[in-house]
Amino acid sequence: MTKDEIINYWLKSADTDLKAMNSLLKNRHYVWALFLGHLITEKLLKAVYVKNIGTDVPYIHNLVRIAEESKLDLTEKQKDFLAEVTTFNIKARYSDYKGRFRKKATRKFTECYIAEIKEFRKWLLKKIKK
Repeated sequence: MTKDEIINYWLKSADTDLKAMNSLLKNRHYVWALFLGHLITEKLLKAVYVKNIGTDVPYIHNLVRIAEESKLDLTEKQKDFLAEVTTFNIKARYSDYKGRFRKKATRKFTECYIAEIKEFRKWLLKKIKK
């Protein structure tokens, strides 16, 4: 696959997950909506990585680390945001975290983070299309 094909793969996959995230949010499955928010962000960061670095995408889920390895210039606020969204990956998967996370993932909390994920998505898409 060419570099552009790999980038398009990540973009299409993230778009599919965006639709699922919106559906989960609408149906009040907040933990899983946030989990998919993490996946969307991860996939877009991996598209940035391919664009900026190369096709050997790191097999990691830490969003801050992927962004740093992608040579993205992040603000401290963006790093904090990515660090929090990274926790959605772990907390949605593992039952010892899931109970506490379910209490934290209220409608208001989820809607706020989903809105931020969508804004960050737009920012990343601009970086990819440059």
